[in-house]
Amino acid sequence: MAMGPFYDPLPVADEPTIRLLQPTDSLEELTALLHRAYKRLADMGFNYTATNQSVEKTRERVEDNECFVAIADGRIVGTGLLIPHQLDTPAWANQPGRCYAGQLAVDPDYRHKGLGATLMGRIVDRARELGFNEIGGDTSEGADYLIRFYTGMGWQIVGHHQWPGKSYRSVILAKQL
Repeated sequence: MAMGPFYDPLPVADEPTIRLLQPTDSLEELTALLHRAYKRLADMGFNYTATNQSVEKTRERVEDNECFVAIADGRIVGTGLLIPHQLDTPAWANQPGRCYAGQLAVDPDYRHKGLGATLMGRIVDRARELGFNEIGGDTSEGADYLIRFYTGMGWQIVGHHQWPGKSYRSVILAKQL
């Protein structure tokens, strides 16, 4: 699997373990990770939900979805969601056979080591296991480095969407499974 231009393997001793979020995992810790990981985007002026979401919002976002976490040194250092149910918006997602990925986050200390690509690979593999034929996601059209990250893994821009209350327009990216 091509890892894209940001892949720099972690040393084996530091390799995080990726698994599904467990009831014993701290949603406070997960929320704090999201805030740290999305700070760069907040500093760029993008008001992603994860930049300042509450623990309750984290709970809502993981509740009906499959939340993957990367654990290293006993703490959560990465996360990503598989949203396996049909969404009303964006319009691209409101089609049979399609699922969505979201809230991908990597602790700043673990960036540029392939963890984001590994997390997304796990989400894509799970979507295939569930029988989906396409997966989508979105990011700000101004977040060039994230668009390069996804397109470097074979995702294609398939549309745009304006989420209510957001300071940016999103690009919708998708990958055939």
